[in-house]
Amino acid sequence: MKTSSARRNVVLGWRLLVLCIASLLSVGPLVYMGLVSLAENAYLLRNPLDLFNGNLSFDNYRTVWTESELPQYFLNSLIVAVITTFFVLLLGSMMAYALARFDFPGRGVVMGLILLQLMVPVIMLLIPQFLLARDLHLLNTRAGLVLFYVGGNLAFITFLLIGFFRGIPRELDEAMHLDGAGSIRRYWSLILPLSRPALATGAIFAFLGAWDEYAWAVTIIDEPSLRTLPVGIALFSGAHMTNWGLTFAASVIALIPVVIVFLAFQRQFVSGITSGAIKS
Repeated sequence: MKTSSARRNVVLGWRLLVLCIASLLSVGPLVYMGLVSLAENAYLLRNPLDLFNGNLSFDNYRTVWTESELPQYFLNSLIVAVITTFFVLLLGSMMAYALARFDFPGRGVVMGLILLQLMVPVIMLLIPQFLLARDLHLLNTRAGLVLFYVGGNLAFITFLLIGFFRGIPRELDEAMHLDGAGSIRRYWSLILPLSRPALATGAIFAFLGAWDEYAWAVTIIDEPSLRTLPVGIALFSGAHMTNWGLTFAASVIALIPVVIVFLAFQRQFVSGITSGAIKS
């Protein structure tokens, strides 16, 4: 018994060691980026590891926010990401509800198209999407970004929600149906409230997909006032190539909404992932 207990303690110790190393490798670069964003560039050019010299300040953030167009880029990305997340969840949940709860002609074809869209690399669709956006007069517009971000994220979010919706007992639908509730009422009053973990997970993925996207934004947006944050940071980094403090400060600013969204939905996100694993 003592040998077995000692063996378990050794295994547990090794697991904790591996987790600590993995956490350090994951968090370490973010901590270093934050410290560099607070350091003076003169110290960084002399010694990139000289971060604890007592000269840390928020001057880089002040410079980035007041002497560049990053606030406008930040606002553009926020507007596009929030609108995209809303429509992706709305349309994706409706599609998932229909595919998970109803049998109708062509249902298998729709499921096949969703899976096909998930298998096609996004970069392969760049030229056809550009031609379509040009014909629809959506170049240099936020609507052009939102429309194609919604289309690009819709298949994944729908597929994610279908699995969760199928785990909701059909007896609940039948009970509401006997009470006179129609399909829209069941969707709004039953499915959505019970699917908050899955919706939170979808919201995180949809927001990140729109917030971090670069290729499509740099392809269709030429107007400086409509540029999104990834494009703006790329241009800003090119203009301040040797000033790592300013570049990292801009990167930290770009991370703030991501961290806020994840923290806001963290509990539901973890619940959605674990419940999906248990159901499977």
